[in-house]
Amino acid sequence: MELALHIAAAVCITLGATFFVAGTVGLLRLPDLFSRLHALTKADNLGLGLIMLGLILYAPGLFYALKLLLLWVLVMVSGATGSHLIAKRALRGDGEDLQ
Repeated sequence: MELALHIAAAVCITLGATFFVAGTVGLLRLPDLFSRLHALTKADNLGLGLIMLGLILYAPGLFYALKLLLLWVLVMVSGATGSHLIAKRALRGDGEDLQ
C-alpha cells in the first residue's frame, strides 16, 4: 500500500512540474501579454494543485493537509488578482512597458 502511495505522489508531483514547465514555455513563446497571462495562470494553478495533492499524500495528519489546501487556494486567489491587475493596466494604455 505504501508503494502505491509513493507512486501516486510521484506522479502528481511530476505532472505538476510538467504544468509549470508548460506555463513557462507559454510565457516565453506566446505573442501578446494577455495570452501569456492566460497560459501562465492556468498552468501554474493546475501545476501547484497537483504538487499540493502529491504533498498531501505525504502529510502526517489532516491539519497539515488542510494547511496545504489553504495555501493552494490563497496562491490561486493572489495569482488571479495579480493577473487581473496586470491586464487591467495594459488595457488602460499606460502599460506599454509591460509587453
